[in-house]
Amino acid sequence: MTEEAGRKEKVRYWLDLSDEDYSVGKLLLDGKKPLYAMFMCHQAVEKALKAIIARDCAEDEFPPKIHHLPKLAERAGLYKAMSQEQQAFVRKLNPMNLEARYPEHKRKVAEGLSIETCREIMTETEKLPCWIKGKL
Repeated sequence: MTEEAGRKEKVRYWLDLSDEDYSVGKLLLDGKKPLYAMFMCHQAVEKALKAIIARDCAEDEFPPKIHHLPKLAERAGLYKAMSQEQQAFVRKLNPMNLEARYPEHKRKVAEGLSIETCREIMTETEKLPCWIKGKL
């Protein structure tokens, strides 16, 4: 396999994961599990960003094992290219990774997530990975 083919395979891997995470998030929201749905939205955006990073990595390198969306967007070279709304959304979604994982945060965060708010986040989550993919 050529280096370019290997890179394309890594990019496809991350994009497939992003798409799957978004689909799972929709199912979780439909199942009235908003906190977990928002965690999957975070994952979908994270993995789309990691697809860009994977494209630019050497064949034997992988995207960094971090989950901070603004930092990943910067690493992907996209943060400054994002609109102010996209940047704000990335910052808004960023805590969903950590706070959905740890019991001491779950209840507090879950109380602040109405189904309507979560649907808005799902809509924005669908848009942002599409925009990111357009940068490939």
